[in-house]
Amino acid sequence: MAEAKGGIKGNIVLFGALAANLGIAVAKFVAAAITGSSSMLTEGVHSLVDSGNQLLLLYGQRRAARPPDATRPFGYGRELYFWAFVVAILIFAVGAGVSIYEGYLHIVAPEPLSDPLVNYIVLGVAVLLEGSSWFIAIREFDKTRGDSGWWQAIHQSKDPAGFIVLFEDSAALIGLVVAAIGVWASHWWGDPRLDGYASIAIGLILAAVAVVLARESKGLLIGERADPAVVERVRAAVAARPEITHVNHVRTIHTSPDTVFVAISADFEDSLPMGKAETLIEGIEAELRAAMPELRSIYIRPEKREDATNVPLGGETTE
Repeated sequence: MAEAKGGIKGNIVLFGALAANLGIAVAKFVAAAITGSSSMLTEGVHSLVDSGNQLLLLYGQRRAARPPDATRPFGYGRELYFWAFVVAILIFAVGAGVSIYEGYLHIVAPEPLSDPLVNYIVLGVAVLLEGSSWFIAIREFDKTRGDSGWWQAIHQSKDPAGFIVLFEDSAALIGLVVAAIGVWASHWWGDPRLDGYASIAIGLILAAVAVVLARESKGLLIGERADPAVVERVRAAVAARPEITHVNHVRTIHTSPDTVFVAISADFEDSLPMGKAETLIEGIEAELRAAMPELRSIYIRPEKREDATNVPLGGETTE
C-alpha cells in the first residue's frame, strides 16, 4: 500500500470523523444524563460506535500497509477489507441493536419530560461537527470518483475507509434530525414515548446503513477486479507487441485499495525463441509497471489461443 494511504494526509477523513465523534459522544451522553432523553442516549451510543469504527479502520490501514513476506507473498492489503466488514457488523449489532432496544425500553417505561434546551444545544453543536466531518468525507471522495455517479463510485471504490465514513456521517446527520424531531414531538404532545420511537427510527437507519456497508465490504473481501479501463489498457499494451498474435485474457484482482494483481494469457508467435520470449515478457512487465504503478504483481503466461480457458475472471470475457 502506498505510504500516503498510511500517513496523516491519507487518513484525513478518518481523523476528522474520529475527532468529531468523540466530542459529540461526550456531549450527547451528558445531555442524556441531564434530560433523560432516550434518543439522545441512542445518539451518544451511535457516536461512540462511530468513534470505535474509525479506530478499527485506522488499525486496519496500519495492518494492511505491512510489506509482503513468505506467508503473504501478495501483501496484507486485503486485511483492511476484513476490518471494514467488522465495522459493518458493529454498526448493525451495537449501533442499531442498542438504539432499538433503548427505544423499546423508553416506550414501555417512559421517563418524565424535562427541559429540552440542553438537548437542542447539543444537537446543534453535533450538526456542526458532523457536518464538518461529512464535508471532509465528501470532498475527499469527490477527488476519486471522477465522472461517476455517487452510487456507482461507491460500488466501484476499492478503499472502504472513504465510503464508510461517508455513510456513517450521512446516517449521523439523519439521526440528529430524527432525534431533534423526537425531542420536539415528545414535548409538543407531552408524550415521552415519542422520544423512544425516534430512538427506534435511528436504529433502523443504522441497520440499513450496516447492511449496505456489509454488502460492499463483502465484495472487497472476496476479491474484486480492477477498473475495466485498467484492464483495457493492459490488453492494449500487450496486444501492441508484434510478437503477440492474440491476447487471450487479462484477469485482475485488487490485493489492496491501490495494488492490483494481473494475470495475462497471450499467444506468442510460434517461431519466437525461448530466450527472446523471456526478454519480451520482462519488457512488457516493465512497460506496464511504468504506465500503471498499481500493477504490483504481473504474471504473463504464453498460451495458444485454442488452449486458453473461456471462464471469465476479473470481469473480462475472452474471445
